[in-house]
Amino acid sequence: MAQIIGGLATSHIPAIGGAIAKGIQQEPYWKPFFDGFPPIHEWLGKVKPDVLVVFYNDHGLNFFLDKMPTFAIGTAAEYRNADEGWGIPTMPPVAGCPELSWHLVNELIAKEFDIVTCQEMLVDHACTLPLKLFWPKDAVAPVQIVPIDINTVQFPLPTAKRVYKLGKAVGEAILSWKSDKRVAVMATGGLSHQLEGERAGFINKKFDLQFLQSMETNPEWATQFSDLELVEHAGTQGVELLMWLAMRAALTAGSAGVRKVHSNYHIPISNTATGVLALEPVA
Repeated sequence: MAQIIGGLATSHIPAIGGAIAKGIQQEPYWKPFFDGFPPIHEWLGKVKPDVLVVFYNDHGLNFFLDKMPTFAIGTAAEYRNADEGWGIPTMPPVAGCPELSWHLVNELIAKEFDIVTCQEMLVDHACTLPLKLFWPKDAVAPVQIVPIDINTVQFPLPTAKRVYKLGKAVGEAILSWKSDKRVAVMATGGLSHQLEGERAGFINKKFDLQFLQSMETNPEWATQFSDLELVEHAGTQGVELLMWLAMRAALTAGSAGVRKVHSNYHIPISNTATGVLALEPVA
């Protein structure tokens, strides 16, 4: 059966792509953020995942406000980046893993999740930028991907409890996949930030640090909050932490806990609290 070798999470702020494109990662404004990645690069070089399941949120590329699925899974053989204009050059297509995608779709539907199945799916900076952050020296990340879109844009949002159940079901499905592939699970987005309204520029460091600690020691901590409470604590766009919650829940399948490989927290980047995290499951 397939093996889950770890979980990754990072912010996906478009301005980060601009910094990469300009080669200014070591300038004072950017250095504290980019310095959080080398220990994870080293770890990835050792564990070498074959497939990456990506929990992310679409920014109007595939779905808009008139049609917004709660959960959607890509089943394509490749995924093209159509998010040019964010500073990072358009990247080559990323290979998909249709075998795992269809396995996840079938397993999740059997567990009564209503999944939108996308046999074609474009990917934006929420997917491609983290790949460049975790594999900066590769033109194309050396993994196949399975993108899972979670609605964090249009209310009503899925509850934190529902997202946690989804992540756990994804982890269980990965472990039941008849393959010798090594699978990592990645979350992108967050942490606390709000881009509009009276609270534009809102950052909640205390909440972010509690959330990061819960990823290691108490993965269900955030499930106590409703979607509106998450907005109150983390900001309108800070609800992207739901992707982190799904990733962490996936690691509960078949493991007694996790070991933190590395984490980093930095504020602000483009009015956003940024975080990066890598976890290993412990048997």
